[in-house]
Amino acid sequence: MKKARLSAGIVLGVAAIVTPLATLAGPASASTNPNAPQSVAAGISVAALPGATVFGNTPADTPETVSFILRERNVGLLEAQAEQGFRRYLSVGQFASIYGQTKANVSALTGYLAKFGITTDVYADNVDVSATGTAGDFDAALSVTQKQYHVPAFAAHDGLNAIPAQNVHGIAKSPLLPYRLSNFVLAILGLTNYGPYSSQAVHVNSHNVKPQPSSSNACVALTGLPNACNLPSDFASNYNLKGLYNKGADGAGQTLAIVTLAAVDPSAPQYFWSNIAHVPSTGRTFTVQNIDGGPGAPSDASGTGETDLDIEQSGALAYGANVIDYQAPNTDPGFADAFFTAASQNTASTVSSSWGESETIVAASILAGQEASTYLAAFNEAFLEFAAQGQSGFLAAGDSGAYDASGDLGTTNLSIDTSQDSPYITAAGGTTLPWTGSLTGPDGTATVTVPAQRAWGWDYLWPAIAQINGESEATAAEANIGGGGGGFSVLQRSPAYQQGVSGTHNYHGVEYLTPTDYETIVAGLVEPTTWSFNPAPSVTSGGGHGRATPDISTDADPYSGYLLYEPSWAGVGQPVLQGGWGGTSFVAPQLNGSTAVIDSALGHRVGFLNPAIYATAHGHGSPFNPLATASTSNDNLYYTGNPGQPYNEAVGLGIPNLTKLAGDLG
Repeated sequence: MKKARLSAGIVLGVAAIVTPLATLAGPASASTNPNAPQSVAAGISVAALPGATVFGNTPADTPETVSFILRERNVGLLEAQAEQGFRRYLSVGQFASIYGQTKANVSALTGYLAKFGITTDVYADNVDVSATGTAGDFDAALSVTQKQYHVPAFAAHDGLNAIPAQNVHGIAKSPLLPYRLSNFVLAILGLTNYGPYSSQAVHVNSHNVKPQPSSSNACVALTGLPNACNLPSDFASNYNLKGLYNKGADGAGQTLAIVTLAAVDPSAPQYFWSNIAHVPSTGRTFTVQNIDGGPGAPSDASGTGETDLDIEQSGALAYGANVIDYQAPNTDPGFADAFFTAASQNTASTVSSSWGESETIVAASILAGQEASTYLAAFNEAFLEFAAQGQSGFLAAGDSGAYDASGDLGTTNLSIDTSQDSPYITAAGGTTLPWTGSLTGPDGTATVTVPAQRAWGWDYLWPAIAQINGESEATAAEANIGGGGGGFSVLQRSPAYQQGVSGTHNYHGVEYLTPTDYETIVAGLVEPTTWSFNPAPSVTSGGGHGRATPDISTDADPYSGYLLYEPSWAGVGQPVLQGGWGGTSFVAPQLNGSTAVIDSALGHRVGFLNPAIYATAHGHGSPFNPLATASTSNDNLYYTGNPGQPYNEAVGLGIPNLTKLAGDLG
């Protein structure tokens, strides 16, 4: 297979050669003058986005919130402990004293910013410093000139929501700090307010499946899809969480948290819990914390449905647990600050989020002159703090199968999602449950059957969609790129817990789609933009490097999917209760809620799961079914099972027996 190569030495594709994060940053100056300016990473470059155009300077009086993420001390020790599994968890104060920056360094940074009229709020971990001021203040303090950019919309496709057109501010070069400060400032986030993140929720194609009210009015049924209105109770049955319920565990005494980038519909979770999921909703608390001013009013366009479903699913599974909604603006600092707030408060024993972007966009930003490698490291630091404090964390792995960048950048290279690629978070992948139903289009009706649970990849739908629409299967394939995210990271290294676990550095694949038509996306980044189609690929094999994702998978296919209650739909003329929803957006909060139940069953936090679950997968009696068959009936549009091995890049370790997993963790 062809591989797209970045000029910096990154290989995008199978058998990816990973360039360590540190080497992707721009070269540091050799000067040690304490006042000499040094560049610092600044997150995603708006200038690197396709079609972005400048239309003036940012007005100097524009209010801004900028986050300064500081380098954690003793980070090598912290990473090693996280990858092996902490035996004793730290308080926030203990974490700050061992791994946070020194009080002297924090004071030096806040004092420097104060000279420019910038006020600061230091998080309890001494890792995140949130600063408020104006564009003019930050321009002067950081030696940049912020400009106004128009970024075109990225259209909705394959069941994914659109990324709207945005007028935003941004910078074309990295910010500068005096040497003595740049030594311990890892990243500066907030010099752009572009909303780069998209939710990982997907709906069935309404052109092929027509919704109609069911006779019972319990849900909005979908013609031809008998199994697309699942409830959290179905998840509990399918993955044996009920075994813990039967022992009296329901999450009581625990708190779970959702990190999200859109506002929740008021009272939607409580209504879902009581009237749709029919679980107890008393004796618990549900609180909303707005981070950096919050994301604004609820709306379907902003992603409120994502927030609603995350809270509905996690809280329904852990119906005895308290729930916190950390909702932030859809920006780099908003996302990072929400995670660092969850870490610095250390109230929640388990946290999840279902927002992300492709590694290819991050790579484009690196090559556009931003030190995006430390941008990724900033999120790693939040997740490392989770691990040290015994907080479990889950992120959705993405919904475009092995081709994550097709969902945001529009390229067709093999790629995965960030920040689920972090070695210090549990990546939630997707499967399809067994179902039989029909699709209807202008050229007739076609029956679809999935006989057994498999990796989620919509290749099984392509022949039926082609038949009912009177089109070629190649056309149907390129218009329906859906599946559980998975593959090899090109930006994050392989962690210790994956070493020695067979399947994490090799793969079997089915290449329906061969990337073609390579174009220069930004200077130094050449990627394919179309595919050639093979309707009957053979199974191939090869090797890969870098962090392999996902880690755990459950049902994420909207065609065997779930109910979603979103009052914001009423404003756009849609029913507020709909079936046929899926995406790894569901898997992350479901694992979050399940872990709160496990914590309540064991009477203690289980913390970062990955070191333990990879250890359990080695022997007989694993709590995971790896779905290891290598075939075109078990793939995420490229990666398929690794026969006889506990891991594959389509589903990770596979589907869990949650009651057995709880016993192993205990």
